[in-house]
Amino acid sequence: MRKLFWEDPYLKECVATVESVNGNEVRLSQSVFFAFSGGQESDSGAIGGIPVKEARKEGNDITYVLESAPAFSPGDEVEVKIDAEKRMRIMRLHSAAHIVWFIFEKKTGVKKLIGSNVTSEKSRIDYEFPESLAAILPEVEMEANELIPKGAEIKTYPDSANPEKRWWEMGGWKCPCGGTHLRDLKEIGTIKLKRKNLGKGKERIEITLA
Repeated sequence: MRKLFWEDPYLKECVATVESVNGNEVRLSQSVFFAFSGGQESDSGAIGGIPVKEARKEGNDITYVLESAPAFSPGDEVEVKIDAEKRMRIMRLHSAAHIVWFIFEKKTGVKKLIGSNVTSEKSRIDYEFPESLAAILPEVEMEANELIPKGAEIKTYPDSANPEKRWWEMGGWKCPCGGTHLRDLKEIGTIKLKRKNLGKGKERIEITLA
């Protein structure tokens, strides 16, 4: 399946050929509709006018579970539409999570995450950390909000050896990531950070859009 959400994450609709139909489960030739992967929430939207209940990544393909069995058949062309506002919020929060992660690493030397998640409401990154992040979080938030308005190109691209593996890069920062992202840092806007304790030695940073 051609993943148009990687080629142009700002696309909100496309026309695709139906490759298979099994009850209310559908596979397509191409799609703008991202399926839950790497901690990033699935898009919301419709295929052939029928709302998508679930988007499930299976190997290098995606199965879309519709709310009802479709009338269309393999070989038919259908319109795929996503909630563009939700996608934009996810991209802003996902790119913001990367910025916070890199700034936090610069300040503490801690790189490894024990968990992460991105939805349209907030993103979060979890660490093993011996003390409360309450003291350092205002510094991380301030530095992020000083950096973001300056703008910088964000690049995402496939790995040369494995096209299904993706890279995220901005300036000197680079990491593997198969999610959808903004093209420019300044599109994130202002962010707010909140600390949450997950138990002894485990800390969470929650990121929201101000």
